[in-house]
Amino acid sequence: MEIKEWAEIQEELLKAQLRIIRECLRRDGSVRKGAVSPGARSRSQISIVKDILAAARAPLHISEIIRLAGEQHGVVLDRESVVSALIKKLKKGAPFVRTGPNTFGLKDT
Repeated sequence: MEIKEWAEIQEELLKAQLRIIRECLRRDGSVRKGAVSPGARSRSQISIVKDILAAARAPLHISEIIRLAGEQHGVVLDRESVVSALIKKLKKGAPFVRTGPNTFGLKDT
């Protein structure tokens, strides 16, 4: 097994462990540093993505968007679901632009 393959496996394992830890903390009612209020968790994935892109002020790859959603909003976004939703929003004229493969930004306003 090559080092890159090993690292990718380790990354997926750590992501799974982090999801389980976060779920346990939510069930337990524990508050962690940087935790968001319960009302913020009920926001749509698209509104979270829009906030992340607005703060970044530049297009981001979906992997980076998902990472920032976890760090800043305490949520785990589903990659395929978010990409699909963004593409649908693009077709409807929403304020998103696609600047590359799986790379999205906000239209200049």
